[in-house]
Amino acid sequence: MTRIVGLLAVLVLGCTCAHAAGLVLELGGAPRTIDAAALLARPDVREVAIAADVAYGRAMRYRALPLRDLLVGIGAGDHLQFVALDGFAAEIPAAVLLDARGSAPWLAIEDPARPWPKLPGKEASAGPFYLVWIEPAAAGIGPEQWPYQIAAIRRLAPVAERFPALLPDPSLDAGSPVRRGFAVFQTTCLACHTLNGAGAARMGPDLNIPHSPTEYMQAAFLRRYIRDPQSLRHWPEARMPGFAASVLPDADLDALLDYLRHMAKRKAAVEPR
Repeated sequence: MTRIVGLLAVLVLGCTCAHAAGLVLELGGAPRTIDAAALLARPDVREVAIAADVAYGRAMRYRALPLRDLLVGIGAGDHLQFVALDGFAAEIPAAVLLDARGSAPWLAIEDPARPWPKLPGKEASAGPFYLVWIEPAAAGIGPEQWPYQIAAIRRLAPVAERFPALLPDPSLDAGSPVRRGFAVFQTTCLACHTLNGAGAARMGPDLNIPHSPTEYMQAAFLRRYIRDPQSLRHWPEARMPGFAASVLPDADLDALLDYLRHMAKRKAAVEPR
């Protein structure tokens, strides 16, 4: 039922025009929608400079507001999901957003009267709303935590509660590399992929059904694929980014592969999408 509700929500959002200037907030209580004009009129909006923008691959400047100012009623123990128009669904613990250890999250707002440039290789911009970071390296913020074309921000139960089919064997020690890999999977992979049919994103294929990539790809090539997908399979329409060691350290990549190998032995029955 959770998967069906999530898919319906993505389909509804996906029918929204990329420049429809409404941001849906589901942070507790009744959902509400705020348009770009109302957000741009707030006194806490500032112009921010982003030295290395993830979506555009260059320096950018935006009118934006501190995301914390929008998260009224959200506590450090909450969990947020940022749903994009294309089905990308970034899962970010509220603690990362509220106390980012030197990194500052801002919600960039596209002014319909002054649209942003098109994204490289795409026919649309990063608008209408885009989560950008100042000093992202301070808290180890990765590219999957820069969702753009945001349509909704939701407070939800943590991933492990919503999608038990993602959980590794509960008998594993707390310090197990597989458990570390599960944490890496949530940050790095879950925004685009499901596993065992579990997850809200609909951009990439499932990573365990019918087969885990660890079952049909040699370890060295799988590592190379994650680091630079185009180096193994050049495809102009491909959307998967590469994860350099600066974003996904070798130890985290090792743990991620441990988790995928482990989950290949824990396949779940999946209903057709």
